[in-house]
Amino acid sequence: MSKRILVLDDNQDILDIVHETLTYEQFEVKSTSNSHDVLPLMEQFLPDLVILDYRVSGTTGGEICKSIKLHNKFNNVPVIIFSAYLNGDDHLLNYGCDGVINKPFDLSELVEKVNNLI
Repeated sequence: MSKRILVLDDNQDILDIVHETLTYEQFEVKSTSNSHDVLPLMEQFLPDLVILDYRVSGTTGGEICKSIKLHNKFNNVPVIIFSAYLNGDDHLLNYGCDGVINKPFDLSELVEKVNNLI
């Protein structure tokens, strides 16, 4: 059974590239551009890893990460946060994420980080 990854990004081009890359690497991928869909999709999809864009409308990927890490059912699911807006990873790690990828990113870095966390 392939590992499942849930991806949130409000940039459709990034969602498409990440979805295609991770699918090619034999992961089952579910993507959304709506931050309010993340927790309901987690209930439905039961991902092994979550990738969140930091800047999304309505909230931040950091706040969603905190919600995931406080959730009894999902607190052990690794979370990676994408960010183009912060210079250091320390701020993002305070949300409890397991990894940070700075945008723009290399697809091989994405695949390596995902494989290391799953």
